[in-house]
Amino acid sequence: MRSLKMVLLPLAILPALAACQTTSSKPAPVGTSAMRVMERVTLGANACWFKTKDPAFAAYRMSPELDSYSGKPRFLLVAKNHPESLPALVVMAEGDPAQMQAFGPLMQGPLNSKISNGVNHWAKGNTGCPA
Repeated sequence: MRSLKMVLLPLAILPALAACQTTSSKPAPVGTSAMRVMERVTLGANACWFKTKDPAFAAYRMSPELDSYSGKPRFLLVAKNHPESLPALVVMAEGDPAQMQAFGPLMQGPLNSKISNGVNHWAKGNTGCPA
């Protein structure tokens, strides 16, 4: 009987000890906030789609809106000759770690794969143009 009490007593103390311990959380990797990710994605898209004069994006121009007070930095692709028109593409991020979204008419057509691959490539921290 005595040995049973000795086993039960330490088991009863475990929850109390666990409650007293501090837990350490792993810090998030640097650059995972929506702003940091969108900066990388915007720079990558500009370098790979526009500065290289990629014919797939020749009819568009980029309109970055990274200084967003809504916490959702983004960039738009709009018609080059009609910048006041509705965007053909919206790429935005929200939160930390960033949750990416890309939507608009360009995501419904043949550029869907190219846009998705590029956005995912740069969002992961990669530089240069995706293969």
